[in-house]
Amino acid sequence: MSTLSRRALLAGIAGLGAAAALAACGDDDKSGSGGSATEPVKLGYIADFTGASLMAIAEDRKLWAQHGLKPDLKVFTNGPLQVQALGAGDLDFGYLGPGALWLPASGKARVIAINSLGFADRVIAQPGITSMAALKGKKVGVPEGTSGDMMVRLALRRAGLSIDDVRKVTMDPSTVVTAFGSGQIDAAGIWYPLIGTIKKRVPNLAELAKNDDFYPDISFPSAYVGRNDVVTGKPELVRKVLAVLRAANDERAANVDGAVEVTAKFLKSAPVEQLRAEASNARFLPSAELAAKSTDGTVAGWLTGLNGLFKDLGKLPDVVDPSTYYDAAAYAS
Repeated sequence: MSTLSRRALLAGIAGLGAAAALAACGDDDKSGSGGSATEPVKLGYIADFTGASLMAIAEDRKLWAQHGLKPDLKVFTNGPLQVQALGAGDLDFGYLGPGALWLPASGKARVIAINSLGFADRVIAQPGITSMAALKGKKVGVPEGTSGDMMVRLALRRAGLSIDDVRKVTMDPSTVVTAFGSGQIDAAGIWYPLIGTIKKRVPNLAELAKNDDFYPDISFPSAYVGRNDVVTGKPELVRKVLAVLRAANDERAANVDGAVEVTAKFLKSAPVEQLRAEASNARFLPSAELAAKSTDGTVAGWLTGLNGLFKDLGKLPDVVDPSTYYDAAAYAS
């Protein structure tokens, strides 16, 4: 999926005269490393391992230039802000965690690639609370609309309860850390590496539920998404971006420890151990496996399962067919 024909053309021109080749590149202002034509593309990411590792690897391995792209990378704190930026035309592509995948399901973006499967979410409780049933009537901190929120609801349902059976306290993730550590809440739906921080204050906390308890019936994928008009109107740009994502994904899947080091360098301020802890709570499948799972219905099952949760959360009026916002064949091509 590289721009081999363009490279061949430039190589031929170079053989006739280097000056002419440089002039040709300068005229259209699209020269990139190695002499490849480059097309600008605006991409968003989140500054953690799952949200930044492919961007870090692509930069480190110079994959953008290899595939004829000149990236403008923008960091965000969450997925919904990226979808807003997509809608405003400030981004072409972005990254969403599982808690934000209701946005493409509602038509606000289109999924172009699955990134990873998350296994970092937990329902945690103060020492002495040993079951979900024991949370009835107790304070449970929840970052609303996140994977932590979904984990609480799944675990309550399995215990024969609903969110209405607990005293739900909506708070952002950093507040959950503080509130749980100080004993202001009895339990929380939250994730690693934040749980690692909480354990420094409450080392004997109980983990009542985790992603693995519901896998594979319910999975928590993260994904890359594109602006609707870009995905439908610029198939060649999508093809190039997918080529970069697949190449970076295979590097990460083959060497997660190496990807952690590269991502720490890319993010600058993120401690290596924190990124390594995050990486240990996710699964990174090779691109060929993701392609196979895209075409055999597995990925559609992951997304359908999430859509059922989004319906319960009131984010979607009904369960949405993933084929309306994820082109499995395009990823697999």
